[in-house]
Amino acid sequence: MASVFPKYEKELAQTCAAISAPGKGILAADESTGTIGKRFEAIKLENNEENRRAYRELLFTTPGELEKHISGVIMYEETLYQKTKDGVPFPTLLKNRGIITGIKVDKGVVVLPGTEGENSTQGLDGLAARCAKYYQDGARFAKWRAVLKIGDGLPSKLSMIENAHTLARYAAICQENGLAPIVEPEILMDGTHDIQKCAKVTEDVLSYVFKALNDHHVYLEGILLKPNMVVSGAESSKKATSQEIAHYTVTALQRTVPSSVKGITFLSGGQSEEEATINLNAINQVPGPKPWSLTFSYGRALQQSTIKAWGGKPENVEAAQKVFFHRAQSNSLAQLGKYQSTGAAGESLYEKGYTY
Repeated sequence: MASVFPKYEKELAQTCAAISAPGKGILAADESTGTIGKRFEAIKLENNEENRRAYRELLFTTPGELEKHISGVIMYEETLYQKTKDGVPFPTLLKNRGIITGIKVDKGVVVLPGTEGENSTQGLDGLAARCAKYYQDGARFAKWRAVLKIGDGLPSKLSMIENAHTLARYAAICQENGLAPIVEPEILMDGTHDIQKCAKVTEDVLSYVFKALNDHHVYLEGILLKPNMVVSGAESSKKATSQEIAHYTVTALQRTVPSSVKGITFLSGGQSEEEATINLNAINQVPGPKPWSLTFSYGRALQQSTIKAWGGKPENVEAAQKVFFHRAQSNSLAQLGKYQSTGAAGESLYEKGYTY
């Protein structure tokens, strides 16, 4: 079937290919004002627009060849329209470094009526106009997060259908307006389930998602998938090894994701920085067919040690940038399956019922 988005077909495919190029991945810097406030609270820094701008500038101006490791940055809307202290718009700064600008377009999650506390994501109303404006203002890809839970009878069929539908509708609207959509069906780590349960649910959820994407005529060469890794529940009595995580994750993808998808950009989902890197490395070392680029789209797992090193103090910017560059470089190596672990697990980043 011919693409229904011929105007942007070539550009969408090129964007996805560039983002998922070997050794490259995404910095998710799209924390909402409230969520970045939690990060600032931990370092006793006021959550105001200038501090948010200064922190994002710290990340985006990190010296060295950051573009060898980071191919795209997801922004919150406020950040898209901010500038460096020298007056350079952030999208222009990144473009000049060979890094593609992305934008978070969903409006957060609400409870899905008729379920046991499951969620649906808001933001379809007015999305086309917003996407057209974001494209005009320098964005070339977008992100929309769906949230699913594992539990007794969860996720429900209703939850899987609803979230697959909204992801597909969002993706089609983005492509119609030139933005390559990141399709993110996140299955939370919350729970006591084992890794086999997570594997089964992941396969079910991805099956619903790709059925919906095809029903909505979404151009698969012009999307990126952002799934969870297949892991045991955060409260499980048996924690899976990185080799088990890699095996079950790759198997779930092989069973559900078409080869026409160029890139799979994993979320870290509450893993520590080091765990997220080790597990990505193990995934890329799994033998057998892997027709997609398997890379990262990390927020906390790229930023936690960086923001602590910064502490909100101008004199710490250089040190914090060195920490950030190291994390980006480590995940770049993991994407290539060449990361050598330090052996340190790192600080847990798990938050129950995590919201952005």
